[in-house]
Amino acid sequence: MPIRSAGLLIFRRITDGVEVLLVHPGGPFWANKDEGAWSIPKGLVEPGEEELAAAIRETREELGVDIDGSFHPLGEHRQPGGKTVVAWCIEADPILDVDEVQSSTFTMEWPPKSGLVKSFPEVDRAGWFSIDAAKLKILKGQLPMLVSLGRHLAL
Repeated sequence: MPIRSAGLLIFRRITDGVEVLLVHPGGPFWANKDEGAWSIPKGLVEPGEEELAAAIRETREELGVDIDGSFHPLGEHRQPGGKTVVAWCIEADPILDVDEVQSSTFTMEWPPKSGLVKSFPEVDRAGWFSIDAAKLKILKGQLPMLVSLGRHLAL
């Protein structure tokens, strides 16, 4: 069965347009990467779990906040590695503070082959970006999600 992830493309309206919330993955592999490294909050759908419920759960795990409201489907997006991400957009409270992100953690052997196991945050930071800036920051496989959001908002 193909791997499926689910996520939320959170947006807010500002005076001169729209901003989207993106997260930067934690861990040593992503530490020095910026452009083309950011993502929507997302993660694997567990067996028997509804996809929207997985998107909401993953967002809570990565941001440390509950997102609730009216979710609009943005479709399924096949990633270069073969995984499919199903996404929804939701308008967030404009004051959602990305400086207060409290991500869950994961463990991995680091440095490789050292026998040492270290803990890292799933997300080391989050940020609000204009659509144009987000197009530079987001992983290329997720770029179509921004296009779908633009269609939904008639941008």
